[in-house]
Amino acid sequence: MTAQQNNSSNKVLSGVRIVDFSRLLPGPWATQLLADLGADVIKVEQPDVGDYSRHNPPSYKEGGVYYNSVNSNKRSIVIDLTSSEGRAVAHRLIEKSDVIVESFRTGVAKKLDVHYERARALNESIVYCAITGYGQDGPLSRVPGHDLVIQSMTGLMGMSVDREPLPPVPGFQAADYAGGAMAPTAILAALMRKQQSGEGCYIDLSMFDCLFYMCNIVLTGGMSRLAGYTGEPAMQPWGANPRYDTYLCGDNKPVAVSLLEAVQWRQFCTFIERPDLIHEDEGPEDRHTTHGDRAPIYREAIAAYCKAHTRDSLLAKMESEQIPVCAINTPDEALASENVAQRGLIEHIDHPKDGRIPHLTNPLDRTGLTKDIRTPAPGLGENNEDILAELGYSECERAALHDKGAVS
Repeated sequence: MTAQQNNSSNKVLSGVRIVDFSRLLPGPWATQLLADLGADVIKVEQPDVGDYSRHNPPSYKEGGVYYNSVNSNKRSIVIDLTSSEGRAVAHRLIEKSDVIVESFRTGVAKKLDVHYERARALNESIVYCAITGYGQDGPLSRVPGHDLVIQSMTGLMGMSVDREPLPPVPGFQAADYAGGAMAPTAILAALMRKQQSGEGCYIDLSMFDCLFYMCNIVLTGGMSRLAGYTGEPAMQPWGANPRYDTYLCGDNKPVAVSLLEAVQWRQFCTFIERPDLIHEDEGPEDRHTTHGDRAPIYREAIAAYCKAHTRDSLLAKMESEQIPVCAINTPDEALASENVAQRGLIEHIDHPKDGRIPHLTNPLDRTGLTKDIRTPAPGLGENNEDILAELGYSECERAALHDKGAVS
């Protein structure tokens, strides 16, 4: 038993082997979460290049920062799936595994002969999760699934086109992480069903479907109109509500203001000595509206107060009163924040080539459900020999596979 497997022995997915053919996002993020829960995740990579995210900037001494952030607690084997010998290795791996995760474009898994029908023939109770942009069927099923265009189609980026005709590129890969978050849920549910009935499962996981499902707030107006109603007044958590928006301080540093509830608004107005802005007729139905004719007055008062202070002095006042006005942090400020430190959200891993590198802590760590010690992301093909030996290949057979380029 390897140190990595021993580290997993008392975790909920101990003994579960996952073959991960995915790369970039969302597959590797999803399988890292499952690895954190104790699964033995074997990352299958193509020769020479490996997972494309290995080459994403910026890098540490050698390895990509992003690659290292989504591939810890895994093992890597390089298999040439375009060769018959390489496919034979992949098939033996599938036979001895519980879960397959792949993120090939529709039709590619079949071409490489690692598709669900082949996997099921090799391992009847396999749980097979195919992650694509738009699913295995439908008019967009063969279109590459990139985050930006998926977000653009869900309605998410179109919420503010009345005020901002050309929406900016989002700062968060919501479609990627929607797929990445739903995949472990689906896999865990399928594993539970397998435990109960012995049945395997095919999971057709579409990033578009996952993000669309998460857009229930975005789509409230449209769903109202779909049911024959007006959709008005619309929910306004996208900047039209002056009490839920961003503002600049006197030193031109931005803050986020979230004063939705009447009690918070009253607290803020009392603190800044503007009781005239408090209206006793305000009800819960006003929480996510524009506040109508009062909006310009509210916006002017909040903007003026923010402008009258530097960001740090404003934040100190708001924190002392527990008023939800917070900094809009840069990435460096977020990493250095007191809250991140006190919650233990960054840990450091000793990487054999890159030295001591930071890693974002799994938020489930406090529950005791995840591994106690995280291992660094593997080098390309780092675990070839161990994995092949586990699959029953003799030393001579392993050498032959290397000679033929089936593994490297």
